[in-house]
Amino acid sequence: MIKFIATDLDGTLLDENRKLPAGIFGLIEKLWKKGIVFAPASGRQYANMKKLFAPVADKVVFICENGALIKRGGETLHLNPIPDDLLKSALDKIRATAHVFPMLCGVDWAYIENDEQPFLNYAYASYDNCKLVNNLDGVIGTEPVCKIAIYDEISSAENCIKILPQQLPELRTILSGKDWCDVSAKGADKGDAVRFLRGYFSLKKEECAAFGDHMNDYEMLLECGHPFVTENAYPPLKELIGRTVPSNREGGAFHKIQEISEDNQL
Repeated sequence: MIKFIATDLDGTLLDENRKLPAGIFGLIEKLWKKGIVFAPASGRQYANMKKLFAPVADKVVFICENGALIKRGGETLHLNPIPDDLLKSALDKIRATAHVFPMLCGVDWAYIENDEQPFLNYAYASYDNCKLVNNLDGVIGTEPVCKIAIYDEISSAENCIKILPQQLPELRTILSGKDWCDVSAKGADKGDAVRFLRGYFSLKKEECAAFGDHMNDYEMLLECGHPFVTENAYPPLKELIGRTVPSNREGGAFHKIQEISEDNQL
């Protein structure tokens, strides 16, 4: 019996226009009434996710910032930020990498120091609480930093992911999209968030389902007994997981979650 569903948003539950599927709020209400925990799991910030799911925000658990932050009913259940003493060095090494733009993602606000396009538009599109500052170094210590999101104007798989993991061995660097990679504390990922929630809700692995499309979903998928990737998923992830649903354009994750809502099993 399925008692927990976690799903990535961009590229998975959201369509190609980054819109939620019609009927999602009614489906979440149905899951909630049946006692099934629904957890949107994204690299997005809490403010953005809460706004996106506003009609049912009190009926979901938000896995934010790629698992570094978990919020429920406005309460912080789990937080695993980057240690402040590692941030300045990490920023310097990221800045020294060509064609990339960093963003500090705090618990409440995201901060950027570059106003080049299209980075600026992308930053404000995914982060409702976003500030342009003169220098990110001045942000360090003002609030916990969940992750450093990095926009790569070439391709994250062809540029920053080939450089930064070796430059930042004390942190976790992972692909999070075609143009993005994320740097977080060691152990801060969506899988860690799911493990926490399995303990919090006393759930067995086989009672959990998850949906994703990129490598920042990998650990989350492994932590659930019923992992699925969309047909549009990053090919190496599809090969690793093997179980697919139709693409986000076709609403594959949404329809599979509907199936689960009917009988609580797969």
